[in-house]
Amino acid sequence: MNKTKNYVAQEVERLDVFLATQLVQTRSQVAQLIKKECVYVDNKLVPRAGVKLKIAQEVRVEFPEAKKQKPLEIDFDVEVLFEDDDVLVINKPTGLTVHPAPSVKDATLVDWLKHKGIRLSTISGEERHGIVHRLDKGTSGVMVVAKNNEAHQFLSEQLQDKSMGRYYVAVIEPPLKDDLTIIELPIKRSSNNRLKMGCDNGGKDAKTAFSFLALSEDETNQLIACKLFTGRTHQIRVHLETKSRHIIGDHLYGNTNKNDKSERILLHAFEIHFIHPTTQKLVSFVAPLEQSMIDYIDKKFNMEQINEVINPEFIVNSFANTNS
Repeated sequence: MNKTKNYVAQEVERLDVFLATQLVQTRSQVAQLIKKECVYVDNKLVPRAGVKLKIAQEVRVEFPEAKKQKPLEIDFDVEVLFEDDDVLVINKPTGLTVHPAPSVKDATLVDWLKHKGIRLSTISGEERHGIVHRLDKGTSGVMVVAKNNEAHQFLSEQLQDKSMGRYYVAVIEPPLKDDLTIIELPIKRSSNNRLKMGCDNGGKDAKTAFSFLALSEDETNQLIACKLFTGRTHQIRVHLETKSRHIIGDHLYGNTNKNDKSERILLHAFEIHFIHPTTQKLVSFVAPLEQSMIDYIDKKFNMEQINEVINPEFIVNSFANTNS
């Protein structure tokens, strides 16, 4: 049954202005109600938002019944690497969006967290409970989630002052020329494609270091480690693009190569370290690679060499000459 409310105009004014005040909504929201034929003046359906009200005219709003949303189906699980009263460290699978948004139809990581009944911080708002930092939908790997506001604030400060360390691994083409490449270029949203980011002097400061790990046996692909000094959207992918390098499986920034088929972007958040909010001790967590990424690497690379370089100590030491 629709909910109905009645109002009486006390002065001469536009209908949308009057209702925006009465309903505590924006004029565009009021315009939507009028468009949906929910607003009447003196029992007559109102055709447009700009109608001028006279004193003592009666305005009736018949609010449309809210559509009952089907509960989201949580048909996946997420690997938990560590959990205590302050933090939850997880290995996010590829294809999972971190938090809800109008364009997201499927269940998200936040939905999964709530479904599991995990206590979460509320600093970031209803749709981003617990989310201190995010990974793109296609990117897999380690993430830390805050379980209370104090922990969230403490971890956020480490993100800001760059004391939280984050290392990724990726498979790219073609290979980078140097063993260590540092790119420091500001990033902002592309004016040509709103889905993409780009390097622009008007953007936010961004810095990434890339370290050589292994070359594929046909020398077309390269396994690299990436160290983030900042956390801009698509930062690794955008900085690689400035060198005309792309991550395998990246259909937004990359070149589709029929010989290098991958069902996902081969980018994985491998290691994270930070000061624990309560113990005040440095903790480190490593997320194992997903099988789909291992399968691709196994086909292209010498796995004996891969097993030597994909370990946290080797990767962290490969950036020993970079400034924190």
